[in-house]
Amino acid sequence: MIFETLDTYGHEQVVFCHNKDAGLKAIIAIHNTVLGPALGGTRMWPYKSEQEALNDVLRLSRGMTYKNAVAGLNIGGGKAVIIGDPAKDKSEALFRAFGQFVDSLGGRYITAEDVGIDVNDMEYVYRETEFVTGVHQVHGGSGDPSPFTAYGALQGLMATLNKRFGDEEVGKYSYAVQGLGHVGMEYVKLLKERGAKIFVTDINQSLVDKAVSEYGAEAVGLDEIYDVPADVYSPCALGGTVNEQTLPRLKVKVICGAANNQLANNAIGDEVQRRGILYAPDYAVNAGGVMNVALELEGYNRERAMRMMRTIYHNLHRIYEIAERDGVPTYQAADRLGEERIAAIGKLKLPLGRGQTRFKGRIRGGN
Repeated sequence: MIFETLDTYGHEQVVFCHNKDAGLKAIIAIHNTVLGPALGGTRMWPYKSEQEALNDVLRLSRGMTYKNAVAGLNIGGGKAVIIGDPAKDKSEALFRAFGQFVDSLGGRYITAEDVGIDVNDMEYVYRETEFVTGVHQVHGGSGDPSPFTAYGALQGLMATLNKRFGDEEVGKYSYAVQGLGHVGMEYVKLLKERGAKIFVTDINQSLVDKAVSEYGAEAVGLDEIYDVPADVYSPCALGGTVNEQTLPRLKVKVICGAANNQLANNAIGDEVQRRGILYAPDYAVNAGGVMNVALELEGYNRERAMRMMRTIYHNLHRIYEIAERDGVPTYQAADRLGEERIAAIGKLKLPLGRGQTRFKGRIRGGN
């Protein structure tokens, strides 16, 4: 059934990576390389089954194609998942073995950090392959992309508030933030700096305590976050939290957060619109991280990265224009924007096309 699944999602290549000695079980999914080499992070998660891991990497990699296209980048979409518990299964051997598999693809796939992975893990991957971004600044890289993802999400939020309420005053509104990882906590910090009322939840109680003590947030239970009387629901953890069970409970007017695949399915996206809730398409909102690491291909510059983050604001406005123009939900409008760019730009010979990846100003570590 796997080829039928690939036909449905439109993937070019899926690679199953196994190294018994290193304890590595990983899947690399390359969705589309029309605009350039596939770039997307690696996620480490204790999946309940191999099928669950495969489903996740296929969805995530497809999302990266659209994210990168909408973000205006000359790169395609891919993703990788490592099956394992990031709290206890990490090792140098595991990540170096994974790096060898990445390197074997010859630049068709470029990796970076994602859930369960940090810059220290990327150091090991980088010892085996140059096709990795988000490496430490000492190597000429950009480091942890989380702050840029959060700042980009703020730009998307401002555009969405403007569309829904007619202003961009973040501090006027209240937010139900689900997930306080690297991106979620930074997002909460940005909201607090602007005077916002914030409700937070996370499976890690210490992170909740930090948000309460440092940023004045109000803690709620994991399941209670859907019942909070906030203006904006901001999912910043794993995907699928807007679903048949949770949507009827949401009292918000806007859904805008940094998580991937926030909508459980397209039918939920249609229902979100029917209920009058403005959904900010996740891959347009959370593109800041990939925008940042993509600059490593050309020579990283932080000032240029911050300027790129602000284009997310304009991308969201364009999506809302397409939604009105075509009379479709915003998730469909985002897809159309990405598809239009892939169709138009994909016909050109791009400077960073397939097989022409380059990393400027990078310093490789020793073995």
